[in-house]
Amino acid sequence: MAERKSNLFFVFVAFSLVAFVMMFVHAHFRDAGAQSDLEAKALLVERLDLTDLCLFTDARYSRHPSMADLHTPFQDSPMAMEHFPSGTVILPPPHVRPQ
Repeated sequence: MAERKSNLFFVFVAFSLVAFVMMFVHAHFRDAGAQSDLEAKALLVERLDLTDLCLFTDARYSRHPSMADLHTPFQDSPMAMEHFPSGTVILPPPHVRPQ
């Protein structure tokens, strides 16, 4: 009896679905186990008074958005195009955005 290609496809789809569901199960158990580690890291950050996370390394105004000057993105010219990729990802601060 010859194996049909559709049977192989259904086995592949079933295996893929099981693997997909197992990723969520793994993430659930991993998240539950990591909660104590996150609390310990939060306590360390609070105790050492660490600053914000450095998100990007290309432009100085995108390294620490909370510490950036308001005019830094426009240091070349007020109408200059954004030439760093991170500048298009970070939103301007809430007090600068139009309402």
